[in-house]
Amino acid sequence: MEGKGHRKIIHVDMDAFYASVEQRDDPELRGKALAVGGSPEGRGGVVATASYEARKFGVRSAMPSKKAVQLCPHIIFVRPRFAVYKEVSQKIREIFRRHTDLIEPLSLDEAYLDVTEDKQGIGSAIEIAKLIKQAIRDELQLTASAGVSINKFVAKIASDMNKPDGLTFIGPSNIESFMEKLPVEKFFGVGKVTAEKMKKMGLFTGADLKTLAEEEMVKHFGKSGRFYYHIARGIDNREVQPNRETKSIGAEDTFPYDLTEIEEMYAELEKISKTVCNRLEVYQLKGRTVTLKIKYSDFRQITRNQSFMQPVSDLQVVTETAKKLLLATTPEGSRIRLLGVTLSNFGEVEPKKKGNDHPDQLQLFGE
Repeated sequence: MEGKGHRKIIHVDMDAFYASVEQRDDPELRGKALAVGGSPEGRGGVVATASYEARKFGVRSAMPSKKAVQLCPHIIFVRPRFAVYKEVSQKIREIFRRHTDLIEPLSLDEAYLDVTEDKQGIGSAIEIAKLIKQAIRDELQLTASAGVSINKFVAKIASDMNKPDGLTFIGPSNIESFMEKLPVEKFFGVGKVTAEKMKKMGLFTGADLKTLAEEEMVKHFGKSGRFYYHIARGIDNREVQPNRETKSIGAEDTFPYDLTEIEEMYAELEKISKTVCNRLEVYQLKGRTVTLKIKYSDFRQITRNQSFMQPVSDLQVVTETAKKLLLATTPEGSRIRLLGVTLSNFGEVEPKKKGNDHPDQLQLFGE
């Protein structure tokens, strides 16, 4: 690889993971437009993962199933099997461990690997990525895409460049020119709202970002501005963290227009809470603290938390708690541009006492 003194980082991302597992296990689903999650006739729910056949019609993860049906009327919905996905994910990790113990999982279907020192003494990160992809194909009948570079940020972007079944290497001598051409919306960590703000400032690519001093970046984008300043130059010194512990699980959504009606806010909280509870199920976690995040049209941001005696993951409890926290902020007359729900304070799940369907409330507070 690739340059002395540089780290050798691989980002592996499974291709349409949940949908690919379903197509692998049910031959009748192969080659068909498929959505994992959601519901037939679009009766509520959101898409967890869409097959590539469905993506051709514009179906994407986190999309309401009603919208998915509009885009792709012949789409097939299947119920997620999280226990199966977790089992497959563990087998993928076993393949990774043949080459390195420095593995940082981001979710069931993607992870960073540091192969600067690899167990088999292969020496080439590109060769290791090829072997990993081949093992996943041979042993699990699935495909993965991999990005190879000298840091996490560039490796992650590279893995997304030639999906599905891609392998992209961006070496040290090419990183700066690559980052200069990269559109700002492709920068990991730059969401739709930040990308729009950048474009209004005349910042469309990494090269444009490089015209701003670090102080200017921080002034316009807060703490993230420092990260963007370095990333535009291809600098990312974050280490692969093998013992990364999940501290919280959440989801949030920025809306195309400000929400002013309480019914709209409740409807959005229901969707966001469902996404959170799906993720909790994947990791088999329950949390004692539910946090609601609100960002208003003037960019003012608040959070409100409620903690419980017993860990929770039940959709109804999470949704109703989020709604109660919202109501406590007296949202009438507010213009809300973002809502988020997070569960944290994980711990061992205590057996539920008979008749105690709703855990006792401990505290309600904001910050």
